[in-house]
Amino acid sequence: MEQNVSVIGAGNMGQGFGVHFAVHGHDVTLVDHRDSNLERAADRMADAAAELRDGGIADVTPETVLDRVTFTTDQAAGVADADVVLETVPEDLGIKREVFTALGEHAPDDAVLASNTSGIPITEIQSAVPDCADRVVGCHWWFPPYLLEPVEIVRGERTSDRTMDRIRAFVEDVERRPITVEKDVPGFVWNRIQNAVIRECLHLLEEDVASIEDINAAVRDGYARRTSVIGPFETMDIAGVEQFRTVAEHLYPHLCSATEVHGTFDDRLAEGATGIDAGRGFLEYDEPEAEIVARRDRRLAALRRCFESFEE
Repeated sequence: MEQNVSVIGAGNMGQGFGVHFAVHGHDVTLVDHRDSNLERAADRMADAAAELRDGGIADVTPETVLDRVTFTTDQAAGVADADVVLETVPEDLGIKREVFTALGEHAPDDAVLASNTSGIPITEIQSAVPDCADRVVGCHWWFPPYLLEPVEIVRGERTSDRTMDRIRAFVEDVERRPITVEKDVPGFVWNRIQNAVIRECLHLLEEDVASIEDINAAVRDGYARRTSVIGPFETMDIAGVEQFRTVAEHLYPHLCSATEVHGTFDDRLAEGATGIDAGRGFLEYDEPEAEIVARRDRRLAALRRCFESFEE
């Protein structure tokens, strides 16, 4: 069913939402506080649409995608006719609360008010709009949203069953896989798992167990490839629950249990090694950011085509 979707925030994720929802036949309003951000978003959305077409993922053109998207800096007008509002502003509770306070005033009384937060408890966001907290829900997408399928649907303390059902139906309508998170814990499911892996990787690096390149390869080319076709619980079942229980007994005492952020982060930041935007982070880069991201997306698209060929 075609719906009006308003996306608050024209950063990387907001751009991705605009592309994905437009590809699936919805009218999208992309809202940001700066015209320059919206102009950049339009350019990047056109590039993403072309990648989807060239990669055989969607039969679209940049023009057909952008024709379904309205760009505006007027948030009140941008959400006035929305069936679903999806917020994707910076991970700052104060900023998100301001956004949702405004949504409570300007969005339709029956609109679903969803947050793409990757870890802030939904219940804390709901407190900004006590009169419509039942319509506030977490809706956390993997990036890029037009290529990766799981979406966490997070129930806050006051989220109604109707809101959960509506956002789940919307996610399924745009061909994504809802992951229902019934307990509003920090980090939800995906980021708790991701950060547990990253914490152990940093620990191995700091303990001089292996190099950045080799740890990266072990996860990317080994663990991640296997988990792309079989999840952790299936892995334990195939290998045998008793075997994993035995390994856990010997290994758990040696795993990283740090409760403070690794100093390696601060070391990199102090050196100006902030990531691909600076040409170096944990690794060094000699290509433009856009090319690095495009290559990642091409590889993800190729993996998707491969998996789809086996499912046919």
